[in-house]
This record gives sequence, C-alpha cells and structure tokens, in this order.
Amino acid sequence: MLKLLAWQVGSQVSTVELGNSLHISKDTVERYLDLLSKVFVIFPLSGYSQNLRKEVTKSKKWYFHDNGIRNALINNFSPVELRNDLGLLWEQFIITERIKRNSSKVYYPQYYFWRTYDGQEIDLLEINSHQEIQAFECKWSEKKAKIPVAFEKAYPNAKWQEINKTNYLDWIE
Repeated sequence: MLKLLAWQVGSQVSTVELGNSLHISKDTVERYLDLLSKVFVIFPLSGYSQNLRKEVTKSKKWYFHDNGIRNALINNFSPVELRNDLGLLWEQFIITERIKRNSSKVYYPQYYFWRTYDGQEIDLLEINSHQEIQAFECKWSEKKAKIPVAFEKAYPNAKWQEINKTNYLDWIE
C-alpha cells in the first residue's frame, strides 16, 4: 500500500481503487491508512468546500511526513535536476514543513487542499479558528501561479500566496 501511495503523492487517492489493486476491502484500506497516519508515516489533506457543486471533497490526498521514505519506496534517489517528480517532491516538502512550523509555534489551523471538477486547484489551505482562509500554491518552476478564478470568486476574502524557491524559507521559519 505504501508503494502505491508513494506513486500517488499529491494526488487524490481512492480507497476503493487501492483496495482493488491490493485485493483487500475498502474498509481494510481505511484501517491501514488510519494506522499509518497514527504512527506518523503519512498524513491526509481533505478537500475543502463550502458546498459549492463544483468543488471536489470526497477523496483525500495523502502525503509522507518524510520525502526520504517516499523516495525509498519508489527507489529513486536521483539528483533534483534529474527528477521528473520534482513538483510533487516540492509540494510535499513545503506542506510538511509548514505543518511542522505551525505546530512548533503552537498554531493548529485546519489544513485542506482545494480543487474543482474542471481542474482548478490550490495545494494548501490553512483555516484558522476565526474561519479565515489562507491559500498557498507550491511552485518549483519559475512560472508564476495565478489564483484560480473560481476560488477567488467563491472566497473573495481569502489571502493567497505562491510559495517558491525564493520565498519558502520565510514561509516555513
């Protein structure tokens, strides 16, 4: 199961599909995911929605607490410049480090991803106790990210920021 999750990091994961691939029930998959989460191997992000029909909420994205474990599972320790999964590694690194940073500052917002059925997406949402939304897009490439139109329309008061190679240290410190 971990190897399948390693190949799907940063993507929505269907417990039914995992179960079918492993020839086990959906309930067994969910118990394994719960156990792996409790022992800090993986953690989920759920989809965020305010009941807008176009927003995806059913599937979760699963991330590894440590990129090294994921790399070992897929047997890929290639240098960064040779990786075809660099964007996924970056996204996982940024999200994991942000959660650690917030925890060290005794700040515990709710974490989500946001996606529409037509493919508009935001990598990480932090929602504080006042229900204020901060949206973050993780980009390794030099290409500038734009806030998705549907998100901006649905959540006009949300703060949005691109996290990239030049500003990530300020964001995780």
